[in-house]
Amino acid sequence: MIDQSIFQNKTASYYTLGCKLNFAETSAIGRQLSHAGVTRARKGQQADICVINTCSVTELADKKGRQAIRKVIQENPSAFVVVTGCYAQLKPDEIATIEGVDLVLGAEQKLDVVKYLDDLQKKDKGEVVISKTHRIRSFVPSLSADDRTRYFLKVQDGCDYFCSFCTIPFARGRSRNGSIADLVNQARQVVEEGGKEIVLTGVNIGDFGHTTNELFIDLLKALDKVDGVERYRISSIEPNLLTDEIIDFVASSKRFAPHFHMPLQAGSDAVLKLMKRKYDSVLFRHKVDKIKQILPHAFIGVDVIVGVRGETDDYFSESEAFIRSIDFSQLHVFTYSERPGTQALQIDYAVDPKTKHARSKTLLDLSEEKLRQFYESQKGTRRKVLFEHTKRGQKMHGFTENYVKLYAEYDSRYVNRVMDVEVGAYCEEEMAMEALF
Repeated sequence: MIDQSIFQNKTASYYTLGCKLNFAETSAIGRQLSHAGVTRARKGQQADICVINTCSVTELADKKGRQAIRKVIQENPSAFVVVTGCYAQLKPDEIATIEGVDLVLGAEQKLDVVKYLDDLQKKDKGEVVISKTHRIRSFVPSLSADDRTRYFLKVQDGCDYFCSFCTIPFARGRSRNGSIADLVNQARQVVEEGGKEIVLTGVNIGDFGHTTNELFIDLLKALDKVDGVERYRISSIEPNLLTDEIIDFVASSKRFAPHFHMPLQAGSDAVLKLMKRKYDSVLFRHKVDKIKQILPHAFIGVDVIVGVRGETDDYFSESEAFIRSIDFSQLHVFTYSERPGTQALQIDYAVDPKTKHARSKTLLDLSEEKLRQFYESQKGTRRKVLFEHTKRGQKMHGFTENYVKLYAEYDSRYVNRVMDVEVGAYCEEEMAMEALF
C-alpha cells in the first residue's frame, strides 16, 4: 500500500513522444498523479517526478526516446524518472541501463503509475515492471486536451493484425476497447470542460468492440447524440474496417467531420501481400471513390511507407502510379525502418537508404502538390472553422470541418468558437488559407 503522503508538495513534468494516443495516455497518467496530490511543475522548474511516454514505431523513434530521456535527466538531476510507452514495453532493459532512470513501466502498468512509485527515492539502477504481451489485457480510459481546443478520446487499444513490418501488437497487446456507455460519458465530460471538438483515437479503432461485443458504427451513432460537441473526427482507420455504412453515416451526421485518414502503406498489391495487409488496391480505391461520391469536399489523408523489404523498383513504380490515380488530399510518408522480431526481416530484398530517400521525396512532392490543389478547390466556399487558442504573431489559426487550415487576425472573441467563414486565398507565409468574415 503506497503512503499517499509522499506525494504532498511534489511536482511532476510529463514528456510525450509519438502518436495522439500516447498524448491521451500521458494525460491520464497526469490526472492520476494529480488526484494523489502531485502538482504539475511550472515551465523551467525542476520537477520531483518526470514521466516520459515513449514511441517505438521506428528505429529513429527509439533514438529520439533515448535522447529525450537523457535530456530530461540532465534538466532534472534529482527527479524520480519513470519511462513508459511502446519503447519501454519492447526494450525495457535497454532503458533501465540509462543512468538516472528509476522505473520502467510496461503497457499494462503505465496507467496505474501511482501503484509503482514506492518512496520516490532515486535508485542505483532502473527497476523494470513489465507484463508479457499476451498478458496485456486492461483498457484504461484516456482523454487529453491539447492547447488548440480539441480533445483526444481513446476508444480502443492494441491490435490483432500482426502486419509483417510492425511491432505495435508486441508493444500494446491484443485489441480491446472501452464500452460505448463509458465513452459517451467521457464525451459529456468534454462538453462540461468547454471542449468543442473530439478526435477518436486508438491503435486500430475500426476494430472496436472485441471487449464489449459492440460495433464501431454504434459508438459513432451514440456519440453523435451528445449535445454540446460541435464536431468529431475519426483518426486513422483501416480501409477494410471503414465500411460503406460508416461513410454513409458520416455524410448524414451533423457532428462527424468529412475528414478521413486511411493507411494505404503501398499501392502495389504484391507489396501489400508482403506486408500482410488485409486489403488490396481495388478495395482502397473503392473507399476513396465512395467518399468522394457522396462527400466531394471531404479531406482524405493517406499513410504510405516507402522502402519496405521486397519493394523493388517496379513495385514502387506500380505503387506511385496507383497513388497518383486516386483522389486523396495529403500523404503521410514514412520511411521503412527494420524492427527486431518482425516477419519482414525474412524477406530477402532490402532497399538501400539512398533509394528510400528518393522514393520518400517523390511522394512528399506529390503530397504537397495534391494538398495545394485541395486547398485551392475550397477557395470561395463557406466553411465552419474552429479557431485555436494558440496565437502566432498577430494571427490565429484553425481548421475547417474538412481540415483546411485557415488564418485570421487574432481576436480573442473568436477563440474556441465555431465560426462560419468564407475560404479566401492561400498565404505562403502562414501556410494556410485566409478566413473571410
